[in-house]
Amino acid sequence: MPDPATLQIPAAGTYQLDPETSSIGFATRHMFGLGAVTGTFRVTSGEITIADPVTSSSASAVIDAASFRTGNDARDKDVKSANFLHAGEHPQITFTSTDVARDDDRWLVRGQITVRGTSAPAELDITEVRTDESGFFVKATTRIDRYAHGLLKKKGLAARYLDLTISAHATRR
Repeated sequence: MPDPATLQIPAAGTYQLDPETSSIGFATRHMFGLGAVTGTFRVTSGEITIADPVTSSSASAVIDAASFRTGNDARDKDVKSANFLHAGEHPQITFTSTDVARDDDRWLVRGQITVRGTSAPAELDITEVRTDESGFFVKATTRIDRYAHGLLKKKGLAARYLDLTISAHATRR
């Protein structure tokens, strides 16, 4: 459960995600669950609207599918290929919120993630929000089921789930 001091509600308004200071890290498994794999995606754009009440807020983001990086060139090439992300034909992964809710001490942002043209629900657990002079920093986590997006190849070699950590800085528009 997040420390309430790390969840500062930003002022109402529209904010742009800064691609230079925003990223998505992920962790998963490979080789029948025996090996850990970590990596990153690059956020290319996004917008967060803080509303009053906060539960009427919204968020969207665009991720560069070709920015998938694990530090293993052969793996990265395979994941970006038609076997998985098919980044040449589907260059963007998108998130669009549908709901913002408070669950006890947790804030959740529910929405749809679209990968390779297939949308599936996602629930972001907001773990940190800190305001600054230009806007705010937000950190969230979620688990993505690649099968829900039709990414079914190499089931034994690549895990079904990816645990994502989103770190983003949003500046006032």
